[in-house]
Amino acid sequence: MAAGTISRIRLENFMCHSSLHIELGEHVNFITGQNGSGKSAILTALCVAFGCRAKNTQRAASLKDFIKTGCSYASILVDISNHGEDAFKPEVFGNVIILERRITESSSSTVLKDQHGRKVAHRKDDLVEIIEHFNIDVENPCVIMSQDKSREFLHSGNDKDKFKFFFKATLLQQVNDLLGSIRKNLNAADSIVEELERSIMPVLKELDDIQDKIKYMEHIEEIAHEIENLKKKLAWAWVYDVDKKIGEQTEKLEKLRERIPACQERIDRNTAIIEELSKELIVKKENVRSFLEKTQEVRRMKEKMQHDIHEQSTNMSKTIEKKVDCSSSCFFSLAVKLKMDLEKEHARGMQVLNKMNTRVKQLEVQVHEFQLQHMQQTQAEVFQVEDSIRELQQEINSANLSATRLSEEEKKLSEELHDIIKSISDIGKEVDEDGRRINQLKSQIEDLRRRQHDKLTAFGGDRVQNLYRSIERHHSRFKCPPIGPIGYHVQLASDCWSLAVDCALGRLLDAFIVSCHKDSLVLRECAKEVKYHNLQIIIYDFAKPRLDIPNHLLPSTTHLTILSVIHSENPTILNVLVDQGHAERQVLVRDYEVGKSVAFDKRIRNLKEVYTSDGCKMFYRGSVETILPPNRKWRAGRLCTSLGEKIIEIENEAAEIKKINSERLDCKGKLVIDRDNINSKLRSLKRKREDEEQHLERKKVQLDDTKKISIANKHDTAVDTSELEAEMMQVKEDIGNKELVLEKINLKLTDALREENDKRASYKDFIESAHAEMGSISDAEHELQLVEEKIHDAQQEYFEKASRICAESEVEALGGVGGSTLEQLSDCINKLNQKFQQESRRYTKTIDDLRALHDKKGRKILRKQQMYEGFRGKLNACQKALDLRWRKFQRNTGLLKRQLTWLFNEHLGKKGISGHINVHYKNEVLSVELTMPQDASRDTVRDTRGLSGGERSFSTLCFTLALHGMTEAPFRAMDEFDVFMDAVSRKISLDTLVDFAVAQGSQWIFITPHDISMVKAGDRIKKQQMAAPRG
Repeated sequence: MAAGTISRIRLENFMCHSSLHIELGEHVNFITGQNGSGKSAILTALCVAFGCRAKNTQRAASLKDFIKTGCSYASILVDISNHGEDAFKPEVFGNVIILERRITESSSSTVLKDQHGRKVAHRKDDLVEIIEHFNIDVENPCVIMSQDKSREFLHSGNDKDKFKFFFKATLLQQVNDLLGSIRKNLNAADSIVEELERSIMPVLKELDDIQDKIKYMEHIEEIAHEIENLKKKLAWAWVYDVDKKIGEQTEKLEKLRERIPACQERIDRNTAIIEELSKELIVKKENVRSFLEKTQEVRRMKEKMQHDIHEQSTNMSKTIEKKVDCSSSCFFSLAVKLKMDLEKEHARGMQVLNKMNTRVKQLEVQVHEFQLQHMQQTQAEVFQVEDSIRELQQEINSANLSATRLSEEEKKLSEELHDIIKSISDIGKEVDEDGRRINQLKSQIEDLRRRQHDKLTAFGGDRVQNLYRSIERHHSRFKCPPIGPIGYHVQLASDCWSLAVDCALGRLLDAFIVSCHKDSLVLRECAKEVKYHNLQIIIYDFAKPRLDIPNHLLPSTTHLTILSVIHSENPTILNVLVDQGHAERQVLVRDYEVGKSVAFDKRIRNLKEVYTSDGCKMFYRGSVETILPPNRKWRAGRLCTSLGEKIIEIENEAAEIKKINSERLDCKGKLVIDRDNINSKLRSLKRKREDEEQHLERKKVQLDDTKKISIANKHDTAVDTSELEAEMMQVKEDIGNKELVLEKINLKLTDALREENDKRASYKDFIESAHAEMGSISDAEHELQLVEEKIHDAQQEYFEKASRICAESEVEALGGVGGSTLEQLSDCINKLNQKFQQESRRYTKTIDDLRALHDKKGRKILRKQQMYEGFRGKLNACQKALDLRWRKFQRNTGLLKRQLTWLFNEHLGKKGISGHINVHYKNEVLSVELTMPQDASRDTVRDTRGLSGGERSFSTLCFTLALHGMTEAPFRAMDEFDVFMDAVSRKISLDTLVDFAVAQGSQWIFITPHDISMVKAGDRIKKQQMAAPRG
């Protein structure tokens, strides 16, 4: 089968079907049956399975209305073929995708399964992805034409209805709506951009104001700059005034010119003195530098000599033959070092001679002793080694046995320790579990005591009390006071059913009942005020009397139902429990076995669920039997009145658990002590074992050494003294050579002592001359310092005089003083200062702050302008693209209109009819014009209502097939397509449909209540007959 086609449909409790399995062929499928047999339910199930809303099926107002009467759920399973190139995720789903839609009274769910029935996905987006992949649009009348749509279309002669059908079937409606929504969004976006562009106008005005402030501040800066220039001119005006006064004194200076020769002579004399002092300073500096170099050299030589003298006097016995650095010490260091080296060499030679003589004597003694002792020790050593080997072997055997025994004991203690640690861990887990259980019991006791004090808290806690107070504050807004919580107004006939009733009704006991929608909104506001979220509110008519349930709607059993064990003074409470909680269909039993028998064995009618007294829930759905265990945390239902007994029972249980816990803790303490003792023993055994193993290894090594010694003694049976004698002769020869070397060293040592005395005298003379030179260097340094101080004082004096005069070039650049007097310049400066102060007070911010603010706002405005320009450009591009798509849409509508007319004429021609279709998109009108073959006048029929029923049905069928030819879908379905056709028109319509379906190649499902015996079943045609409805 092609990908996307339907291979099987299974319905359970859906509309009139309890259980329906129907297999579909790959091509043409005919489903026939009497009215009421459930044919149309198949197409409705397909629409619901693929996500269609209940209202759009025109068969129900909500999904729960599709559930068969008397059942609690409905199930739809659709097998979708997933073969070929167009398969959807074949690696995940395989060859078949199973789509399951399950509907209950309160909810619905969609599950996607693979070919093996394993759950793959459950989100709505996954279903939408499959629908889009296979192009399945169940709301398109060309994909699924339901019974209601067929009747409405075939009966309708309204041209607007035909246009709507054509517009929706060709998906032009979807495209038109999409383009309209896009245009609306673009207009909204354009309005937003215009608003944004208008929003920056005040900021631009503010930016202009800041720019004006900056210009004004620049004017103030120019005033300040002018004041500075006037101050400079004023300063030089003073200088020029002083020059004028100096000119007046020039005449006085002329009188003093006669004194110039004397002054000049004095100046020349001082100049000569300065030149001599400068030359003397240069010479002194050269002398000082040379003296410093000599002094440093002398000091280095002095330190070197002192170090050498000290070294010669203290270490006379160190090594000789070292080279001496003649470049750094040119006095007597060579002689002293030579003397010291010779003395060291002489001492070492004497020491070597003494050692050689001693070694000769030792060798002679050893030779004699070896010859005597060899014969005595050989025999004794053999017996001693054999005894040592036997003793060591016995010690090794004993140590090996001891180490093995200790290892076994250690292993046994380790196993015992592991068992104890495991027991301690198990006891710890049990203690923790009991602690949690005790906390749960304490929480239950506190809850029961709170309920004992106030029953209202059992149905919502403190939130309900807060809600009651909020209702009292807003009581005037309610049409009728709300009733609730429901559990607060319900009493039980016996406390033994409290847990079962609580499990069955659940959150319904917390619900509130109001009389109208307005009261529900007020109650929701009260709940929101006290933060009581998810409050269940039920709208019910308070004036309605208590429901009278007939016996045939009750479970046919002698066991109690929930409705029979609860009582309430308010009939509305009981009515709500029946309508919302199905209290009349929930059966109560004492124990588990009886519950199983009632729930599963007898299959009692009108039975929804069975509850045992401890809260166990049992029910069946179809062939599936379900048992839900009770909640062990619940000890008593919220409707229980004997809370004191439950509290005592829970307290006794908690005390028993504490007692058991105490015993476990005592046992754990003993095990901890045993664990510590075993750990101590284990460490002691481990140390002993390691000591034994080390002792064993030492004995083994000792045994190996003894055996090696024994073997060596067997081979070395004779003493060889030839080596000792040869060594003794060599030592005597070396002694003679060393005595000759010592005689030569003594001669060199005498020469070195004489040279040392000569060098010491010359060193003393050099030291005295160095002291004299150092004194003259100090005098030269003092004179140099005095000369430098005189030069520095003279430079300082000239610098101070020059620094008092301002640079005249600045004033000349400004245009000079220009003949202005001191008084005029001062008045001008004062006026400008006053103006500057007045203008400065006008703005508090500086010009730098204003410029920074202007730049900041300018950048911000520029970014916004660029962003808004970008928005405007994108909107223009979107508008152009929309206009282009609208033009293409207009062109496509014309092409589709012509294509529809061609296909329509093609199908009409099979009966000799011709026609034309006029589509007016502006007026949303579609008209059909037909020319009948039997009409001699060949007049065109413009109103199809003037045709017979069969002719009108056939022409409508041809119009439908033309639309089918223009659309694509993996499968198509038509219900009661041959309504009001006569036998001839039906046969022609069937032949036309079959030929069209077989030629097109997709899957077709035709549903009709009429006889289709004229259609022959074959490889591509499959016929199925629905069972007659049961009376």
